[in-house]
Amino acid sequence: MLQEITIDNLAIINHLTLAFGQNMTVLTGETGAGKSIIIDAVGLLAGARGSQELIRQGTDKLEVQGQFLIPDDPQYSELLDQLGIDHEDRTVIISREIHRNGRNTIRANGTLINTTILRKIGAPLVDIQGQNDNQRLLQPDQHLPMLDHFAGAEVQKLLQQYQEHYRQYRKLKKTLATKQANEQQWAQRLDMLRYQVQEIQSADLKADEEDTLISERDRLDHFQQIQNTLQQLVAILNGGENAPVLDQLATAMDAVNEITQFDDNYADIGKALEDSYYSLQDVANQSSHELDGLEFDEERLNEINTRLDLINDLERKYGDTVPEILAYYNKIHHELADMEGTVDSNDELEEQLATVVKQLEELGNQLSEQRKKVAKDLEKRVHHELSALYMEKAVFKVHFAKVPVHSFTPTGIDDVEFYIQTNPGERMGPLAKIASGGELSRVMLALKTIFTEQADVTSIIFDEVDTGVSGRVAQAIADKIKVIADHSQVLCITHLPQVAAVAQHQFLIQKQVHDQRTTTTVTKLNHQERVDELSRMLAGEKITKLTREHANELLKMAHE
Repeated sequence: MLQEITIDNLAIINHLTLAFGQNMTVLTGETGAGKSIIIDAVGLLAGARGSQELIRQGTDKLEVQGQFLIPDDPQYSELLDQLGIDHEDRTVIISREIHRNGRNTIRANGTLINTTILRKIGAPLVDIQGQNDNQRLLQPDQHLPMLDHFAGAEVQKLLQQYQEHYRQYRKLKKTLATKQANEQQWAQRLDMLRYQVQEIQSADLKADEEDTLISERDRLDHFQQIQNTLQQLVAILNGGENAPVLDQLATAMDAVNEITQFDDNYADIGKALEDSYYSLQDVANQSSHELDGLEFDEERLNEINTRLDLINDLERKYGDTVPEILAYYNKIHHELADMEGTVDSNDELEEQLATVVKQLEELGNQLSEQRKKVAKDLEKRVHHELSALYMEKAVFKVHFAKVPVHSFTPTGIDDVEFYIQTNPGERMGPLAKIASGGELSRVMLALKTIFTEQADVTSIIFDEVDTGVSGRVAQAIADKIKVIADHSQVLCITHLPQVAAVAQHQFLIQKQVHDQRTTTTVTKLNHQERVDELSRMLAGEKITKLTREHANELLKMAHE
């Protein structure tokens, strides 16, 4: 549910903050006052495409922020958890900035997200029904998903099974086509992958072994230099042609120790000499130890050089480093497994494909039969709702056209489109071509009334969907929208007083000009103000006592 929205610098809106309640809120006002701009702002929070053209003249950016109460749906909560969006208080605050330089900044509870993620979290929050296109109703390719949504779990389970087999079918067809198009290229690729995998695999590479081998090789290559240096160091410290350094340091320590009693500074010198003596003694011992363990192994040096030559050869072929070679190995190993996982002969592939086709046909037929049963139920429900909307003579039908044999689609073997006959004696035809604007609005409301009980959307927005109707039909539409508002929050833009009267909350949208700038203002109406606004909607500028009485009557009837 949309609890609050703040809009800054969007078209003719300078700054606006609106708080929305439960059930139904209606937005009324003259054409062009900015009602649809408010709906556009909600659309931006749900992931609609943003444009620099929406930014108010004279400003650098627009900003929209909305607070939503999230659906009580474990799957939606899990989605927010996966995206790292906190929702402990069951609310999500979405903010969106669009700058003139093209930058688009979106946050959900402070977490930066992109428009793709925004659409994922926004779709269950807001469903905007447009004025002219009635959205999905005029798109025949959306009718099948609508039918499947109405059908529920049984059809969804069958569809999931079908789609799993469909993916396998597409993969087999692609594999077979590739092999048939170029058998030689397939075989060459397979042989090359087998050779490369075997070559890298037999090398038994370790990620850090190259550095270790180079270090060991350098020690063996410079054996003589290392040995000479260590011998020289030991001789200097412990003995040689000249007096050993350690002996000289010991003599110096004894001499200094005899004068330490005369001055503390001499004690510091003695301590420094003592530390140096023991440090150099450790150096001498360690050097002797290294010298004792020093050994030249020509055979080991040859092994290392041979191993490094192998690694260098593989690096020239498969990567600049051992880790890159191992990453390449993992990639081609999986590719080889996929290629070897497919059968080697076209005959076997065709046999596999035939099996999957048979399974697809069976599942497709089952799915089609279930859909046709559900379609009958949907037709009855729509007829019932249309009768309440004064289209009792209309005939609504879910039309099935079977796709050609073996022309499988991702959704099955059915081509579904909603058909309607609006009046007796007229032809039955596609809904998008037969129905007028007012009729489309009523069909949409009929379907929306049926789907609302199953929908997870928390807010439904009707943007002048009542255009083209009046009188008793207008009242019937008002009643239907009110029924929908019993299950979901409804925000509705309307010019019909009958629709406005049934709302629990009403905002008046007005346009004002100040300092040669046009600005939209919004006022939440109390009861008397609603009477005045309904009177204006009924009679125009000239409001009479009779129109006020009529407006009061509309509100009273709606309340009852």
